[in-house]
Amino acid sequence: MPSFLRGAWLAVSGMARREGERCAAQYLREGSFPAPRELSAVPPGEVVVVHEVADFQRERPAWRLYLLSNVLEGLCEALDWRNAFQVSDLYEAFRRETPWGALHAAVAQEAPRSTERTALRLRSVLRFWEPLQSARYLYKTLGAVLTLEGLLEASHDWALQAWCPMEDGPLRTRLEMAAERMAHATREDSEAVLAREMPRALPHAKGLKHRSRLADPSFVRQRVAALDPASFERMSGACTSDLLETLYDWDRELEAS
Repeated sequence: MPSFLRGAWLAVSGMARREGERCAAQYLREGSFPAPRELSAVPPGEVVVVHEVADFQRERPAWRLYLLSNVLEGLCEALDWRNAFQVSDLYEAFRRETPWGALHAAVAQEAPRSTERTALRLRSVLRFWEPLQSARYLYKTLGAVLTLEGLLEASHDWALQAWCPMEDGPLRTRLEMAAERMAHATREDSEAVLAREMPRALPHAKGLKHRSRLADPSFVRQRVAALDPASFERMSGACTSDLLETLYDWDRELEAS
């Protein structure tokens, strides 16, 4: 793992942003990103913090993988946020070529969470399964130390539910199957998944004024089919947060009509 991700929160946060500035300098010169100056091995069984919610002892030294996001912030700020989406995509592709970068991309689940992007993220982390398996992880539940399998099951329960439902077998096999299906999904495939998953997301939506209409399967199928290509691509992976955002959008549109 990049050595700058080990330490107290304040130190790691600053080092990560400076790494982003270093990445920006090379990007401006060469159009590429540099490898970290120093890598450190994470001893077997050592805990890696992968979500800020679980980082409640910030003064203590720890492996803080989630602060890899600060590298991107430092990078984009150093570039004055020019072509930020393009730079973000390029930097994610770069970091997916390393074990810890692949894990961060998979677990952080930054937008877009489309079928294409999620398949790329899952395939990357699956490629580095063995070197990532020896560590332990803190995700969103305080004090709950997870194996790699537990981490990916917790972070990708929505993908497994949407793209590998009713399948038995080891988690790694199910993730491989989900990634394969997402990578080759047509629009029709995704429409079927979205129409099936929207009702599952509905109970999590609070304060809807047109809940009964949004629960109508024919209404959902019609609205999904009518999505423009950009909106459809954004939610095609069927991530619960994207489904909820769409439900709220539809509810506001119904209220205004």
